[in-house]
Amino acid sequence: MRVAAIDCGTNSIRLLIADVTDGRSTDIARRMEIVRLGEGVDRTGRLSDAALARTRKALQVYAAEIAELGIDRVRMCATSASRDAANAADFRDMVRGVLGVDPEVITGDEEARLSFAGAVAGLDAAPPFLIFDIGGGSTEFVTGSARVEHAISMDIGCVRMTERHLHSDPPAAAEVAAATRDITEAVETALAAVPGRSAGTLVGLAGTVTTVTALALGLPSYDSARIHHARVSRAAVAKVADELLAMTTAERLALPVMHPGRADVIAGGALILKIIMDRVGRTELVASEHDILDGIAFSLS
Repeated sequence: MRVAAIDCGTNSIRLLIADVTDGRSTDIARRMEIVRLGEGVDRTGRLSDAALARTRKALQVYAAEIAELGIDRVRMCATSASRDAANAADFRDMVRGVLGVDPEVITGDEEARLSFAGAVAGLDAAPPFLIFDIGGGSTEFVTGSARVEHAISMDIGCVRMTERHLHSDPPAAAEVAAATRDITEAVETALAAVPGRSAGTLVGLAGTVTTVTALALGLPSYDSARIHHARVSRAAVAKVADELLAMTTAERLALPVMHPGRADVIAGGALILKIIMDRVGRTELVASEHDILDGIAFSLS
């Protein structure tokens, strides 16, 4: 069965077209655009007209590719920003008009379940797993072995923390301290709800984790094959996070692995990653290129 999975988060919108058979998936196409749908939502409570327009433009490109490749089933899931917004109905109407299907504004629990399913497929590591997905507006924490056993979604993400705290370029020490307090409180709340400290393997998902991994590995360019299932030490993560926080946006933008749409928020995401590793107390994490997008694809088979 050929399926199309779309994940629309606070920062990016991504497309996976895959052939799925008996729990196995073969990629036909993967696409990602930074549309910053959740820009300003933490402050205004609404999706801006500009953000909706950027998202519509990306969806139009995806819809054309879906039509061209002969898709059997399509599922689009929308996460943090469209859960929080007062004008979420405008977003749903726009998606229906462009894509021909309704977006599913999924709960944090469903987001966690799909992320877990995508992350554990093909993962050769010791269970139980603590899987965390650092998004633009929220971070999901999930524990389990063959299935989800505990999950919680916290309102910390690279866009939300940057907009809330990291206003200077580069961030001032007081701003980093305020973000650190906010993130640490949220991570401790999450770890009180999910038994992450007893996990056998820590698995990190999404663009913050994969970009930090690329930097820690010293890659000359972004290489998904080398990043997927790479192991990165806590010390290496801390070093990269501190370096990113000390850089200006322009300096981050010049890094060869950096997507242009991440340069202004990656320091906030890296700080979240650093604090998660510190509070969990693990010496390394496994980075995964497979995440909620793959879970959405598997759900269609």
